[in-house]
Amino acid sequence: MQPRSWPEPDPMIAAAIRSMYSGKRQPPLPVRVRDELGELFADAEFAAAFAVEGKPGWSPGRLALITVLQRVENLTDRQAAETVRADLSWKYVLGLALDDPGFDASVLSEFRTRVVAHGLEEKALDLLLAKLAGKGLIGAGGKMRTDSTHVISAVRDLNRLELAGECVRAALEAISAADPGWISRVLELPGWAERYRARIDSWRLPSSQTRREELARAYGADGYALVEAVYAPFSPLWLRNLPAVQALRVMLIQNYVRVTDRKGREVVKRRRPLEDGGEGLPPGRSRLTSPYDTDARWAAKGDDFFWNGYKVHISETCHTTNDVDTVDEAAERENISLGQAIAPPNLITNVATTDATVPDVTMTEKVHQHLRRRGLLPREHYVDSGYASAELIVGAGEVYGLTLVTPVLLDHSPQARAQSGYDRTSFTVDWANQQVTCPRGQTSASWSPCRQRGSDAIVVTFSTTSCRPCPVRALCTTSSRERRQLTLHPRPIEQALQAARAEQTSRQWQDKYKIRAGVEGTVRQAIAVTGLRRARYRGIAKVHLEHVFSAVALNLIRLDAWWNNQPLDRGRTSHLARLELAELALTA
Repeated sequence: MQPRSWPEPDPMIAAAIRSMYSGKRQPPLPVRVRDELGELFADAEFAAAFAVEGKPGWSPGRLALITVLQRVENLTDRQAAETVRADLSWKYVLGLALDDPGFDASVLSEFRTRVVAHGLEEKALDLLLAKLAGKGLIGAGGKMRTDSTHVISAVRDLNRLELAGECVRAALEAISAADPGWISRVLELPGWAERYRARIDSWRLPSSQTRREELARAYGADGYALVEAVYAPFSPLWLRNLPAVQALRVMLIQNYVRVTDRKGREVVKRRRPLEDGGEGLPPGRSRLTSPYDTDARWAAKGDDFFWNGYKVHISETCHTTNDVDTVDEAAERENISLGQAIAPPNLITNVATTDATVPDVTMTEKVHQHLRRRGLLPREHYVDSGYASAELIVGAGEVYGLTLVTPVLLDHSPQARAQSGYDRTSFTVDWANQQVTCPRGQTSASWSPCRQRGSDAIVVTFSTTSCRPCPVRALCTTSSRERRQLTLHPRPIEQALQAARAEQTSRQWQDKYKIRAGVEGTVRQAIAVTGLRRARYRGIAKVHLEHVFSAVALNLIRLDAWWNNQPLDRGRTSHLARLELAELALTA
């Protein structure tokens, strides 16, 4: 691949476009993108993923833009390849001739594979944001908001029994494709052809629990036999590196154990949970769910929602109503059109993809790191309580110079929940002398720094001699040791936490925080337009690539509306947003 500049749009195509979209008719999005942004994705930015010798390939910059437009229209690879051949607006944006034959649909899959293999998943979003920053449409400072949603994997859900059988079958299929004669030369086990002729989830499993247990043990025994044969000295070393064989090994470790019975024979049995007196199962964050997507994980939200797959975290800029009103007034004073003066649309600045078990709070720091790398750190970052902790609120200001606007968790002590007695705010902390004074004037007996759940903490304990005779002890503690104990954060974090709890009860803060609810609309748009809720590909790297291209597509859709003087209505509040605001008011 030799990087070249994109040619100018074909004159015949350009003339046809201008003729069809003359007057008040607005040109389609691809035409607007080429006119406003020019060569958006240069070939040189993707050169690292391609060789410099051999048969010339298709322009990777054009393939990147085609993939973005594919997300805009929610097209398959075949549909996208056909649109390149037949649609004048796509030929215009790509600079193709009228008679250009296009390419085979498989080129798009090969392009995505190369991009992922060379770590260029973020490149398209980086280039778009850099182009917009150069035009003054986006930059550091201002406001930003982040939220996450679940993403269902592109593989079928399997129970433990189906997973065991399908892992064995997938390994057999992979080995047969890699070395067709190896299995017949090495293994002779009865019943294999019958058990693994078809996909395990394509036929009805036995209804009897006894029969199911027998089948599960058979799958485990077959799996162990296959792995031992693959790792035997007479087998080729490369067989054990097949992804399906590695998935089989993981499944066996996580779901089976081999024990010796009373007669000294080796027996394969399934693992059981510890609470049932078994050997224990691995945690959900590491438990394999499919041999075809080893990155997907089962997760739960609440008591009635479960999914197998991933989570995507979306960050976007956000403008308040006051920001828009100020721009409108400036437009009237300067006598210029609304499209030239109105605030730019809310644009997605970062997309992060994780497996489904990763909690939101672990992503806050990573989101800030990505925004700093792009030079787009906001002045205020609005997130829900799942992204926040006292340490992150303090660290965001100290490290990144931004304010993390979020409702922190309230005091959940028995006294605070009952709204009676002496909660944390009733005690006075003397940080200099490392003492705490209770509402009755008694001072603490011990001040013990420690580590709790990986964070620094201070445990403050009052003496029994002070608490036992206290006439209001029942309002202070219900401990069997008859003394009060407090757990504090280090001073900067504790003070920031108390200040945040006090601030979020004010009407001014609640009105300010309403802007965060708008990110629900972005999530809904991503689902409706690009199908973000269901992964198209397997593996977290390709799923993340899909999310990045979806974010670029949404940005172009919003820019196209802005270029056509059709700004989004920021005054409307979605049903989800109204529910969230009502819940916040009740909590406060």
